[in-house]
Amino acid sequence: MREADEASMERYEAGAIEEKWQRVWEDARAFHVSNDPVQPKSYVLEMLPYPSGTLHMGHMLVYTIGDVVTRFRSRNGMLVLHPQGFDAFGLPAENAAIRDGSPPRESTDRNIAAITKSMHRVGWAYDWDRSLATHEPEYYRWQQWQFLRFLERGLAYRKGAPVKWCPNDQTVLANEQVIDGRCERCGAEVESRLMEQWFFRITDYAQALLDDLDTVDWPESIKARQRNWIGRSEGAEILFRIEELDEDVPVFTTRPDTLYGATFFVLAPEHELVPQIDSDEVREYVRRASAKKTEERAAAVEKTGVLTGLHAVNPVNGEQLPVYVADYVLTDYGTGAIMAVPAHDQRDFDFAAAFELPIRHVVRPAVGDVDEGVAYVAHTEGEVLVNSAEFDGLRASEGGRRIVEKLEAEGRGRFTINYRLRDWGFSRQRYWGCPIPVVYCTECGIVPVPEDELPVLLPEIEDYKPKGVPPLAQAEDWVNVPCPRCSGPGRRETETMDTFVDSSWYFLRYCDPHNDGAPFERAAVDYWNPVDLYIGGVDHATVHMIYARFWIKVLNDLGMLGFREPFAQFFSNGWVTVGKVKMSKRAGNIVGPDDFVERYGADACRLNILFLGPADQDMEWTEASVEAMTRFVRRLWSVVNEVADQAPVGEPEGGALARKAHATIAKVTDDIGRRFAFNTGIAAVMELVNELSRDRGGRDARFAAETAVSLVQPYAPHVAEELWSRLGHERLWEAPWPVADPALLEVERVEVVVQVNGKIRDRLLVSPQLGDDELVELARASERVVQHLNGGEPARTVVVPGKLVNFVT
Repeated sequence: MREADEASMERYEAGAIEEKWQRVWEDARAFHVSNDPVQPKSYVLEMLPYPSGTLHMGHMLVYTIGDVVTRFRSRNGMLVLHPQGFDAFGLPAENAAIRDGSPPRESTDRNIAAITKSMHRVGWAYDWDRSLATHEPEYYRWQQWQFLRFLERGLAYRKGAPVKWCPNDQTVLANEQVIDGRCERCGAEVESRLMEQWFFRITDYAQALLDDLDTVDWPESIKARQRNWIGRSEGAEILFRIEELDEDVPVFTTRPDTLYGATFFVLAPEHELVPQIDSDEVREYVRRASAKKTEERAAAVEKTGVLTGLHAVNPVNGEQLPVYVADYVLTDYGTGAIMAVPAHDQRDFDFAAAFELPIRHVVRPAVGDVDEGVAYVAHTEGEVLVNSAEFDGLRASEGGRRIVEKLEAEGRGRFTINYRLRDWGFSRQRYWGCPIPVVYCTECGIVPVPEDELPVLLPEIEDYKPKGVPPLAQAEDWVNVPCPRCSGPGRRETETMDTFVDSSWYFLRYCDPHNDGAPFERAAVDYWNPVDLYIGGVDHATVHMIYARFWIKVLNDLGMLGFREPFAQFFSNGWVTVGKVKMSKRAGNIVGPDDFVERYGADACRLNILFLGPADQDMEWTEASVEAMTRFVRRLWSVVNEVADQAPVGEPEGGALARKAHATIAKVTDDIGRRFAFNTGIAAVMELVNELSRDRGGRDARFAAETAVSLVQPYAPHVAEELWSRLGHERLWEAPWPVADPALLEVERVEVVVQVNGKIRDRLLVSPQLGDDELVELARASERVVQHLNGGEPARTVVVPGKLVNFVT
């Protein structure tokens, strides 16, 4: 590591400057904070990366956003916690290891080392003392401990559930691993299988997850995503009897007023009763249908299904309805079984038309007729029931209520609330994950591993590729253990936890990462949490963030912490694209920062990624933009160095350049602190540097240069620190953020554009206090305006105060 001497500093050398200041920050422990409760504080956090490869420009965006906010808030007097770690377990890291042909632990550790080096090189201000990786036993020991608390409370349980299965790879697939009904890896046709899995009872918290969205400062679009994912509906649960199976099948409906219009009955392919149907045709249909993605099934125009030979009894009239299995019915809403009312549901109507099933209208508008050749799905004021026995003539809302009341009295129905949200299936038949700390005993059943035996370590195995059973099953010495309760023969759980469990509480461990007696100390997490600003992609706004919210509510109920929501504010960054396609490992269009940082410097790359466009919108990556930003950094370097040599030392005189500097302070402060409009903040500094370049030796030049350097520091901290020292100061990272002087924010003159019929004919410099009538008078007096009006009177005059006058003839 070489010193950056004076000679090398006469010209801008990014590598030398950045190396120098990174060493200074580390020696000063500039970004390390304690848990001593100091106010004001701020916990700034970006979603942690999967170490399944190297960083790309999408990471560059999200982590630079967090870094800019961290440095800004720190200089505004806040004690800022800004940690970083690695979401190291799970499918991304395991698949990376399979591709590399190396053990997952070796591959993951190698990637973590490479990513950490890249992060240091970019100069992000992390408290590295708090760094963690979820595959470390020191971390997952306490995840296992928390799992046991969930198990004790009845919030973790095991049951059979359908999964997507690749018969070639002999493994369960996640939804995103199924492409057009085939395994993403090998291309085999995917099947549906019923397998025992572990679940968290997140549905117990469905209403709380909805209600508490009102307490967080998130974009409304993100809240809407979560509300839709949870999916609350008020309606009724009705029991239909299938005599052939001796089963009462519950159906959830928001339209009990249409019960008399049911003409057939449909089970989803994944419904728990379908395996009891002894039909090769049904089994083949289920195998094919269950491999499709939910979105594909919901959007399908052509309706498919298979008749089962069973019949469901409609409890309102005793009619025997034929039972079908059809993939347009989904298990992620209601009960996975529907009473099909084709006259009043478009999907049911399409299915009935395809299979030539009867259609019976039971709701009509109060006035006028309806076309019975189409589905009547529109609600109209005062619509009434028809063909509904004793309920004919009642308003639909009243008739629906009375129908449910009648069924409730007969024990065949009840009013209820349904949620689209389903319990969280968190077990995976894969190797690289946190072991589930239970033992199966033929005498005692499922037995928790005693706390003093935690962590249950993930053993090293030679072959971790999936082969029809969880890979851990081959580790016989590890699997076969005495039952902790009766000492009889037992077997460890061979499935592992999904990585979403790991990421549901990592932000708590950052607050107390070296605690070996508990997951964390409550005082520490209550001081720092909830996270003041959480930053990440919209693709994690539902699953990950809903799971984390659930986890925090459970820990709060257990008395382990004093808050109910994990993330007080959320900023959703846009995607970095290449050819309009999101940059990702999956898309194979990765552009990494390392090469660009080496060629152009970290500061230019940091500035560039935030200057491409608004940070909450998608942005297209181009190398040309980095080159342009490098030219700006060099210009900043040149101008400020000349100011340091030429401009007098002392108080500014408050001229135009000083006023421009104060206006820039106000704008950048608002852009970073309130609007998160990072690109416009950079543009404002560029404007100030341009103004400064015209007056490098003036009385206000030194103040303007100091202002530009101070304001650019969150974006480009290395060159800012170097220039700050050249201006005669030190430790800019600790210097208070500049404050705009309100007196100097008053603009003496503004430029007003004068148009005739929308075309610019003149520009006027006027007082911002000038009234509209006076402004129009001045504009009319312009020779250029007089010339284009030809002595005539305008038909209309449009005035935008302080900006524009337009004469329309």
